[in-house]
Amino acid sequence: MRKLVIPIFMLCVSINAQNPSAREIIEKVDKNMSAESRVFTSRMIIHNPRNTRTIESKSWSMGETKSYTEYISPPREQGTKMLKLDNLLWIFSPSTDRIIQISGHMLRQSMMGSDLSYEDMMEDPHLLNHYTGKVDGQERLADRDCWIITLTAINADVAYEMQKVWVDKDRFIPLKKELYAKSGVLLKRMELSDILQIQGRWYPKKILFKDVLKEGDGTEFQMMEIEFNTKIPDYIFSKASLKK
Repeated sequence: MRKLVIPIFMLCVSINAQNPSAREIIEKVDKNMSAESRVFTSRMIIHNPRNTRTIESKSWSMGETKSYTEYISPPREQGTKMLKLDNLLWIFSPSTDRIIQISGHMLRQSMMGSDLSYEDMMEDPHLLNHYTGKVDGQERLADRDCWIITLTAINADVAYEMQKVWVDKDRFIPLKKELYAKSGVLLKRMELSDILQIQGRWYPKKILFKDVLKEGDGTEFQMMEIEFNTKIPDYIFSKASLKK
């Protein structure tokens, strides 16, 4: 009987050694999803109950604190610009020739009628800065083996008290997210697909974002072109660039 104790113990240690902690998994996710800089063009398809709208834009970002977006089409949205600097957000509307700062309760409003709020755009994507996590199980999703991670907020300045994330075991990219309120009510759901290796990292080219409290079939983001760690002129991230 004693001879069996050591092999069984060693087997348990070996299994545990192969299973990364929630922190190790999320660290790899953060590494995949963040970059020193990004330049990309994207298409946002908003599936409302009565119609579907498509908006195209080009965006520049430095780390997670600076981003600038210019909307290219349709004509109604063309020339609209958005600038984020740290925790501040401004929008320029060509129809009014005004720059408006989005703050307070306005951050919870829908961004251009989509399933995202301005608050979503301001969220820090580095999950470990704001959440503690635990591995709650495993599941096969989109023909991929995934870890299921539950994240609980460690500070009050986040939009969602809890997140549930399905992380691809091999590529360490989230394939699905559920975002919850403090009450435990599910607020929004994300599905990430068309995962490609771009400049040495795994990255989704398509994201479906659904506000479950809102009618419609969600808002789909399609990455048309993306480049990481490219040099961006400093003047891009200034309020003066909004009116150029």
